[in-house]
Amino acid sequence: MKKVDPSLRQKIQPSRRRTPRLVATEGLPNPTEYVLALQGEFRDWALDEVRAQSAKGKWREVFGVSPEAPMDLEIGTGNGYFFAHQAGIAKERSLLGLEIKFKPLIQSIRRARRAGLTNARICRYDASCLEDLFASNELDNVFIHHPDPWPRQRDHKHRLIQTEFLDNLWTLMKPGSEVSFKTDSEDYFDWTLPLVNQSKFNLLYSTRDLHHSDWANQNFVTHFEQIFLAKGQPIFYCRFQKN
Repeated sequence: MKKVDPSLRQKIQPSRRRTPRLVATEGLPNPTEYVLALQGEFRDWALDEVRAQSAKGKWREVFGVSPEAPMDLEIGTGNGYFFAHQAGIAKERSLLGLEIKFKPLIQSIRRARRAGLTNARICRYDASCLEDLFASNELDNVFIHHPDPWPRQRDHKHRLIQTEFLDNLWTLMKPGSEVSFKTDSEDYFDWTLPLVNQSKFNLLYSTRDLHHSDWANQNFVTHFEQIFLAKGQPIFYCRFQKN
């Protein structure tokens, strides 16, 4: 894969150590229906941040599958349409969703359960701290679709894709597994590509117009994509692999 224009490297920021940014679920005053659903109705399918940390290195036990069974991760499930779709077309694989907000977390797992899917689980945590949740080589494929682009330059430090994040993700994934990344933000895409190229990952494919590319027929159109496609805005996409 051709390397990204070196001029883009000026956008790269130095890595920085992160700590989880979230309020504890337990003890929340005036818990919403979604908080109650996480602790009650969907407890067997959804894990709060404490239970999620305790599953580190043991996620396949949570799914009730063998240690060799593939387990994929979607970071930021949103309303859960892709989450349920992916779990449905790959029932031989376990799919874990990661979402920090209570409402989309419950919407996602509810959508999967209503479809009768038993290979899906979801947990609440800050995606920038994956090393708190997973052991080395515990993950297979990872999906990162439309993460917050944090468009103002002073907020770029909050973007998920950072040098440290990619280093940690590479360690947590199994050799041969892949990351699928897409965004509606060209600026975020131009931030991401050089970081990937400087990481241990191998960039397999990238396009600045997913829906007019060789990958179009394999793409699931998310809610976000529908909004931007209606405006005539392209979707930016890349895949990279741990060799």
